[in-house]
Amino acid sequence: MDKVIKKKKWTVKKLLSIGGGVAVLGLIVFQLFFADRRSKLKVDPEKITISTVKHGVFQEFIPQAGNVVPSRTVYLDAVEGGNIKRVILESGAMVKKGDPILELENANLRLNVLGQENSLNEQINRIRQTRLNLDQNDLNQKAQLAQIDQQIQIIGPKYVRYKELFAKNLISKEEWERVQADYKYNMKRKEFTYASYKSDSTARILQLRQLNASERNMLQNLDGVAKILDNLIVRSPFDGQLSTPQLEEGQAVRMGERLGQVDIIGSYKVRVPIDELYLPRISKGLHATTKFNGQTYKLIITYIYPTINNGRFEVDMQFDGETPSGIRRGQSMRLRIELGQSSEEKLLPVGGFFKDTGGNWVFVLDGNGNKAIRRDIKLGRKNTENYEILEGLVPGDRVITSSYEHFGDNEVLVW
Repeated sequence: MDKVIKKKKWTVKKLLSIGGGVAVLGLIVFQLFFADRRSKLKVDPEKITISTVKHGVFQEFIPQAGNVVPSRTVYLDAVEGGNIKRVILESGAMVKKGDPILELENANLRLNVLGQENSLNEQINRIRQTRLNLDQNDLNQKAQLAQIDQQIQIIGPKYVRYKELFAKNLISKEEWERVQADYKYNMKRKEFTYASYKSDSTARILQLRQLNASERNMLQNLDGVAKILDNLIVRSPFDGQLSTPQLEEGQAVRMGERLGQVDIIGSYKVRVPIDELYLPRISKGLHATTKFNGQTYKLIITYIYPTINNGRFEVDMQFDGETPSGIRRGQSMRLRIELGQSSEEKLLPVGGFFKDTGGNWVFVLDGNGNKAIRRDIKLGRKNTENYEILEGLVPGDRVITSSYEHFGDNEVLVW
């Protein structure tokens, strides 16, 4: 008797078909919801630069080149014009204060000086003659007073005797009146003469003061006129080294023309041209550093020149502390001028990526280090070594900092 065999509901084939369908469906769901559909680019890790974000001291500074100049320079300008009579010292010579450097000749100036000297001497002589006349007048008035006193001394006793004799009727009235008149005349004469002498003496004192002051001024002017010719000899204002252009005997020199300069030796500063863009941020007291013969030296801004030429202004910087030995005038030095105070910040090394991203995003390596993913960031200040990180990165992140020129619009880099 045949036995009915029940048809199996879950056959192997059916199970395999269902499993395959579920797998396909799962793959579709994964692709739809979970798969990484970001564009990828395979790169050679040997051709990229990877830098690590770190905490560190951020100091904003600008690199500049400056030239060594003497800390003090005095320019030699011609006080008077003329022709060069003699070149006494050549350029490069070491000079002492007061050493003659150059002698000029100016015939017209000499004639003018002689004329002024003669005029002043004449005025001085007139002042002295006026003073002599005042003194002579004073002596004459004193002599008149002395003569009147003598007359009074003679006629006074006579006046007393005649008065007594006339009272006793021993002399005539005519004789008494004559003696009396002589006595009164001399007394009045003395009174008037003394009053005149007193008034003249007061005026004389004032005149003498004015004359003496005028004479002193004339003598000072005479001395100044005589020194005009000394200006034809150009002298060193202090000890130092002389620098002059090519000067020849007979060469014409204008008044005020620059003939050279004298520099203090052994004391130097650095003159630095800076782009006018930084003018609002440059001030006296800012520091800078420079390296010379393997050592680092500090400088400080001491003077800012007010004029701007060709988009640049200049500052003078003095060495803060030790001055490098062996530097020379005109030598070029590379400096880092600090802008403001340093601070502790998150730092990302400078690289070529900024040119391609503008600092708005970077490629950051994942934890395994076998791919890099694009990430938005925000950068702040920059110096020659680092960017200041404001947002998007933390210390320890590894960032591709080389150029992104060949990465296109891909969001993930793999290798």
